[in-house]
Amino acid sequence: MATKKPKSSAKSKTVKTTKPKTKKVEHAEVIASKTTSKSCLAGFFSKKYEEKESVLTIFKNHKFYGALLGEVIGTMLITLLLFALSLMGLSSIATYSFAVIAIFVGVYAFSGACLNPIITVGMMATRRMSVIRGVMYILAEIVGAWLGWLIFNSFQLAGGDTAYAVPAMAEVAEGKFFVIAMIEMLSAIVVAFLYARALKYKKSIFTFAAVVAGAFAFVMVVSYVISAAFLGLNANFIVNPATALMFQIFPTAGANFGEILGGICQALSIYVLLPALGGVIGFYISDFAGKLSAED
Repeated sequence: MATKKPKSSAKSKTVKTTKPKTKKVEHAEVIASKTTSKSCLAGFFSKKYEEKESVLTIFKNHKFYGALLGEVIGTMLITLLLFALSLMGLSSIATYSFAVIAIFVGVYAFSGACLNPIITVGMMATRRMSVIRGVMYILAEIVGAWLGWLIFNSFQLAGGDTAYAVPAMAEVAEGKFFVIAMIEMLSAIVVAFLYARALKYKKSIFTFAAVVAGAFAFVMVVSYVISAAFLGLNANFIVNPATALMFQIFPTAGANFGEILGGICQALSIYVLLPALGGVIGFYISDFAGKLSAED
């Protein structure tokens, strides 16, 4: 009888000690799951650039001016390429892709190779870039696009009557504003999304440039097929507001001032505002998917 009592007491002790442990484990799992769900989007809107970069400091850094020069040169080359592609036709899309890779690889070390206001706006919106740097990049991209147009137009004038005319954006057909605007915006979303994904491979500059070039080639082919085969439109899709401004998107004549102003607002909406919005959406989609997948 004396030996049986300790055994029963030992059993009771083990039962008492194991029950709290299981409760603690279950409670810890619940806390961990709640913490994981709450921290899934932690830091989603946090800064992803140097906090010290501001108006007072950025202009004192000589590297910043090198970055601006890189954006000017890169956008100028992209503009020249798009003008040439407009004359050569869609059959030269492979040549375009290789040329884009070369431009992005050559410029990346200077500025990160945005070379497009929709990319720059997306970088600012997702806090990958400071506002002052983004604004200066956009101005540099516009200057670069203007230089590209100036060079192309100078050679066209030197050619005289035998030269081809400088390509210009086709007029928006009546009643087709919405579909053209949606194609431009969706193209910008795709380009911005793939650019944001390409940043994950920035240690391999060639991989980064190849993804970006593939993104532009993809939207050019798909937008052309959709507009020509399905909608019967003869429309150009640049997906670069800085370069689009050089393709004479604004009307030069009209019945009255109101008609001209309406044409300007329509062109800005299709080729500038909506693509910029698409750039922001594309970057946020990439960030959101990365957070959900717990991507490092």
